[in-house]
Amino acid sequence: MFSRDIGIDLGTANVLIHVKGKGIVLNEPAVVAMDRVTGKVLEVGESAWRMVGRTPGNIEAIRPLKDGVIADFDITEAMLKHFINKINVRGFLSKPRMLICCPTNITMVEQKAIKEAAEKSGGKKVYLEEEPKVAAIGAGMEIFQPSGNMVIDIGGGTTDVAVLSMGDIVTAESIKMAGDKFDIEIMQYIKKQYKLLIGERTAEEIKKNVATVFKGARDESLEIRGRDMVSGLPRTITVYSAEIEEALHESASLITQAARSVLEKTPPELSADIIDRGVILTGGGALIHGIDQLLNEELKVPVFIAEEPMNCVATGTGIMLENIDKIERKRIM
Repeated sequence: MFSRDIGIDLGTANVLIHVKGKGIVLNEPAVVAMDRVTGKVLEVGESAWRMVGRTPGNIEAIRPLKDGVIADFDITEAMLKHFINKINVRGFLSKPRMLICCPTNITMVEQKAIKEAAEKSGGKKVYLEEEPKVAAIGAGMEIFQPSGNMVIDIGGGTTDVAVLSMGDIVTAESIKMAGDKFDIEIMQYIKKQYKLLIGERTAEEIKKNVATVFKGARDESLEIRGRDMVSGLPRTITVYSAEIEEALHESASLITQAARSVLEKTPPELSADIIDRGVILTGGGALIHGIDQLLNEELKVPVFIAEEPMNCVATGTGIMLENIDKIERKRIM
């Protein structure tokens, strides 16, 4: 039996794997639970995510990727190995070819680390592609035409903004401001405003159910529980959309600034195409309420959220895997 080619969206928050001919077969949190004393990996993915903030002293739930790059090499390798074994794509005698996505501005050293981790986890040949390009392909944009396409990929650790034409990136910017930073802002706001400590999972819940980044766009409330910083006892409070919008205002404006800066560097002909076609939002961060309205107002161009924004990069790797032989030939030439 021959091994299959696989595409990996190695995200800070989630790892998605696309197997050629099968589609997306895995979507799990990029979290590893390990024993601090022995250094042994206990759980990976969904089961490890359930342990975040709920583990005894000797067990630690670690996210091996930070801001779109590898923060802990060995744990990333262990995580990838676990996921690749889980989807069972290895052949009897052959290893799969892998296509992995990375942010636009990572260094050669960081690229090498991603390649090495993938090779050690069982990849025969590893190809790296820039995330916004793959996300645009996955969102169904015609990036191989001589016309301007703009994509904003808001992930867990980074936001990648790019203008593409003729199958390549014309101008791009990557900032370390995305979904995870929103969680941190929410945690800090609750701590400062209510003197209440909450965990990552509660912050994520607030972000999904209450938060908005566009003033007046949402009016929800949510009861949350945490630990009172004064008494040390558990306490319940209610949070509202309007106050979370204020808490996220500064972070959201960094994304609009990055988008604006890319547009300012874009050739005028391509800018005209973007006014016609609009901007496409991809990545899990595209689901943050009001982000499309905010960008629409700030950039003065139409903004659309891609269908299934979280899967765009993984879907894009699938489309590129279909043409992997062309990529190989291009590399040889």
